[in-house]
Amino acid sequence: MTIFVRGPEDLDPAAIRKIARGARVSLDESLLESVAARRQAMLAALNGRTQPVYGVNTGMGRLAGTSLTAEEQAEHQARLLVGRAVGGPPWLSPEAVRALFAVRLRGFLAPETAASADAARFLVARLNDDFVPAVPATGLGSAGEILALSHAFQTVLGVGTVLENGREVQASKALADRGVEPYRPGPKEGVSFIQGSPLAVAQAVLLGAQASEAVGRQLVCTALAVDALGAPRGIYRPELAGNDQVLADVLARVRDPTDGGVRRDDVVQAPVSVRVGPQAIAYASRTLAELEDATLRFLGAPMDSPAFLAGEFVSTAGFHAAELGLRMDAVKAALMHVAEVSVQRMHRMLDERFSGLPAQLTPEPGPNAGLAPLHKRAVGELHSMRIQIAPASLGSLDTSAGQEDVQVFASAAAYQLHTTLVHLDVITACELITAYQAHTMRITTPAPGLADTYRWIGGIVPPVVADRPLGPELERLVAALPELTTPAPAAQSPAADPAARPNA
Repeated sequence: MTIFVRGPEDLDPAAIRKIARGARVSLDESLLESVAARRQAMLAALNGRTQPVYGVNTGMGRLAGTSLTAEEQAEHQARLLVGRAVGGPPWLSPEAVRALFAVRLRGFLAPETAASADAARFLVARLNDDFVPAVPATGLGSAGEILALSHAFQTVLGVGTVLENGREVQASKALADRGVEPYRPGPKEGVSFIQGSPLAVAQAVLLGAQASEAVGRQLVCTALAVDALGAPRGIYRPELAGNDQVLADVLARVRDPTDGGVRRDDVVQAPVSVRVGPQAIAYASRTLAELEDATLRFLGAPMDSPAFLAGEFVSTAGFHAAELGLRMDAVKAALMHVAEVSVQRMHRMLDERFSGLPAQLTPEPGPNAGLAPLHKRAVGELHSMRIQIAPASLGSLDTSAGQEDVQVFASAAAYQLHTTLVHLDVITACELITAYQAHTMRITTPAPGLADTYRWIGGIVPPVVADRPLGPELERLVAALPELTTPAPAAQSPAADPAARPNA
């Protein structure tokens, strides 16, 4: 797949995700011509300029007041990419680094950056030949992202390391193997490589989509738990959401697949965890929508500093990705609540008082432990999630001799969000197995809307007739989760009359 780029706006979140997964990039020549023209205008404004231009004819940070000689300026842009590479492993995933390159490319194509067409071409070529720098995922304590971006883009000079098949390779060798000469940044280009918050934007683009998919899978878990327990369906009527359209949609997407499934007349009210699952999912969905809105704002705003606007060099705060970090922190908390509800639903399905099935969902309670150990695994994953949900994006300290007195740890929030999603996937797989086991033990016809889901689970994890080590099967199910089909948004209006529905 190739992403054709005719303007910066073509590098939208969907395109960035495709590039992260390996799509190639092609730039329109007329776009490159406009980039080159803007570059020439910027160079003309710099020519003979004696007034300070941050990072171009001055130092950076606390040394912004230090003027550079013409000889110093000639080496300064390359030096900017090297001196701040103080990080180490763990490294970002190749997908995250490719997304970072895509966001940086979008910035290079924007007029206010005034990067060269050659720089844009070089980034595209590195995306297309799978050049993946080793970029630290943790230990990033600057006001912006200079430490991480230095690691990412010192490699264009042939300095630092890249990742090839999981191995660290010298960037100089990686470029030579591709028959590529190191890139030498021109005036202001070193600054443009390391300014702004492209990493936080790239991480928000990727993790927001992954979290949305994870929440969709929890919606499936909620519907399966309702069916497995034969819970009353009335509480899932969309009109109970009032004017909350998000909740109304979730309620319908839980209720619709369970139509025609198990209904136990002896159950007056299901446990709270079964009843409030839609509310937890709706809140997570709203939180993710807020992250998406913030991501789009950052993606469309100038990040370079100084930006070249109306013939002037203007400092910006595009490095301050506080909102993205705080939004990712909020998503972590929302997912934690979803996970807590999921683990509690599992426990109710294992309890014969709520399920009406043999204890711990085993045909022979006592000789067999059934799925109780699986619930313990889910509890362990939940505890690991709890460790991650403290706000990571807060905690400023003075750096750069006080010039940088506020930091934003958006990348730390992203790292924790990624870890949170890993744990949530395991919890989801545990609940899917539990609901499928309850379904097989009830020996009834499944709800038509859930039949394919039950078959899909059973094809990976067969019913547990007697105790066996479920760890490998659980891992296979976790790996297969992206294949799980989630309920489509409800076509019915939340205000529609449900009277015609059975057992409304």
